[in-house]
Amino acid sequence: MKPTPPLTRSRFLKWASLGPAAAAALALSPSASAADPTPAEKTNLKLVADFCAALEARDMARIATFLSDDCAYRVIETAPPARGKDAIESIRRYVERSTKIEIKILESWVKGPIVVNERIDTFVPPPANSPYHLTGVFFLRGGKIAEWTDYLIRTSPA
Repeated sequence: MKPTPPLTRSRFLKWASLGPAAAAALALSPSASAADPTPAEKTNLKLVADFCAALEARDMARIATFLSDDCAYRVIETAPPARGKDAIESIRRYVERSTKIEIKILESWVKGPIVVNERIDTFVPPPANSPYHLTGVFFLRGGKIAEWTDYLIRTSPA
């Protein structure tokens, strides 16, 4: 049996450079891609897209139909969640102080009952920081949104 040569800096760099190449090959491999959404997952994606459309239409009666009675809503990751009727009232405040809401969904993905979307939300008249670049995370239960948290995507260093 041939002994393994000692690990030198050049050998380490040679082997370490294979890691990113292997990761890139896996990412391009069809077997490494995500599975197509199931019918239930497609329904979940549509539910969240329809909910965002109801927000954009500023239709509080329709908005409320998408939320479970015990829904938890966090306007941003650092805020405490509003629950149940308080969640609806929190959403109502955003809707009522705006004359127009634009929601542009950039990308959505789903895994089981979790739907994630990247959006640009604009409120007219704007709050101080509008438009908002967000990632929304929705947990669905029984055909309703049970939890919703928006995460602000900062485009400059925090």
